[in-house]
Amino acid sequence: MQDKIKTLTEKKELSKLGGGSTRIDAQHAKGKLTARERIELLVDKESFTEFDSLAHHHSDMFGLADNVPLGDGVVTGFAEINGKKIALFSQDFTVLGGSLAETHGRKICKIMDTALKIGCPVIGLNDSGGARVQEGVISLGAYADIFLRNTLASGVVPQISIIMGPCAGGAVYSPAITDFIIMVKNSSYMFVTGPKVVKTVTHEDLSSEELGGALTHAAKSGVAHFVADNDMHALEISKKLLSYLPSNNAEEAPFVSSEDLSDRKNELLNNIIPDNPNQPYNMKDIIRDLVDNGEFLEVHEQYAENIITCFARIGGRSIGIVANQPAVLAGVLDIDASKKAGRFVRFCDAFNIPILTLVDVPGFLPGAHQEWNAIITNGAKLLYAYCEATVPKVTLITRKAYGGAYDVMSSKHIRGDVNLAWPSAEIAVMGAKGAVEIIFNKEISSADDKIAKEEELVSEYNEKFANPYIAASYGYLDDVILPENSRKVIINAFNLLENKVDKNPPKKHGNIPL
Repeated sequence: MQDKIKTLTEKKELSKLGGGSTRIDAQHAKGKLTARERIELLVDKESFTEFDSLAHHHSDMFGLADNVPLGDGVVTGFAEINGKKIALFSQDFTVLGGSLAETHGRKICKIMDTALKIGCPVIGLNDSGGARVQEGVISLGAYADIFLRNTLASGVVPQISIIMGPCAGGAVYSPAITDFIIMVKNSSYMFVTGPKVVKTVTHEDLSSEELGGALTHAAKSGVAHFVADNDMHALEISKKLLSYLPSNNAEEAPFVSSEDLSDRKNELLNNIIPDNPNQPYNMKDIIRDLVDNGEFLEVHEQYAENIITCFARIGGRSIGIVANQPAVLAGVLDIDASKKAGRFVRFCDAFNIPILTLVDVPGFLPGAHQEWNAIITNGAKLLYAYCEATVPKVTLITRKAYGGAYDVMSSKHIRGDVNLAWPSAEIAVMGAKGAVEIIFNKEISSADDKIAKEEELVSEYNEKFANPYIAASYGYLDDVILPENSRKVIINAFNLLENKVDKNPPKKHGNIPL
């Protein structure tokens, strides 16, 4: 028996060594942690239970018969993060370049299947050279097996992908289906085709970082939701993100008691809106004041900055916030902002996270580029997401709410539950100048002093329409509130909606305008 125990111990130790000390040193030289080091830093101490540490490939093609590492290039199992159970896999670049093939893929599928059964989030630490070429189409099949599980798990358990090395070709589609992607500056990249192929086909000479690095995907494509400075920072972001999320779609959003007073007032909010309606201000200042302890986690911070999406707590309750940002493009809705916010709203709705919408929007961005690239379809994504969402929805209009953008930003007409406004709110079909030019075109044209006449009519229009009281008179607003009382009123609104039940008509699924 002792010999058998010795054999088992040796195999376990061999599995933990990964690709050996030389390859581990090479990993460290790149500023990267190993697969097991990442797990150790991510999860609660001694909470990790490993699965399939002794699994290996069974291929004898192209020299693989002489290279049969235990674990097959990925560490899989279950653990806890701040007491919350999670499933995870961590690809080991020191073993066959972390390449994915039959056994590697089967290990990942096993923990994903179990995660669905027990209702826990799945976190993937991606660091792989891609498909294992020696196993051919079997590797492609293994990818597809994972893609299927990503899709079936979507909206059932949260899925977080942390890209900590290369992720190219078919490998990118698993993270793309998951809920959030975290990338690491200067050490992770994602692309369907690499720089060499791109240069051959399109003659564009780009580095891996330029083509698919963290900053590229954070600011230009929107593929990355978060950017980390290094491996440890990426793991910390994932922990913080997880703290705002329930474990599955059957749980309520997490509640964490806060010492921040629910009836706290801030008279500074009474003066935060500039007298000049065209002057910007920073919506993040308002968010910071409303939420518990001024803390929030912004999603897609560098992408479509004219709209803000973030997680926060208010009165201890985890919520999602969607807010127009007047400091960027006047807070206008465009293609990127609509897609960004629409996906965020759908995630919150899938996982029972209440939504607070802060509105200061002059409308949709005009122009040929927007129209030719389907602002109609893309704008409809945000509209669809809000209409479909059944979670508690509280809306606060701080300043402008013009045209169709008023409707789209969680208005009462698309099932906003509690709709509020500050006295500075301007709710109208369009801005005063544009409206006057349409309504009073003849009067202005025939006036002796056209400028004076236009100014007079703009002032009259503002007095009649650039306020929240007409909307309030029709019940489109539930109340007009003092800015200083916003935190208290919003917390009361979410408390009111705590047991809200709303349902959509029975159907297989809708046809969102993709």
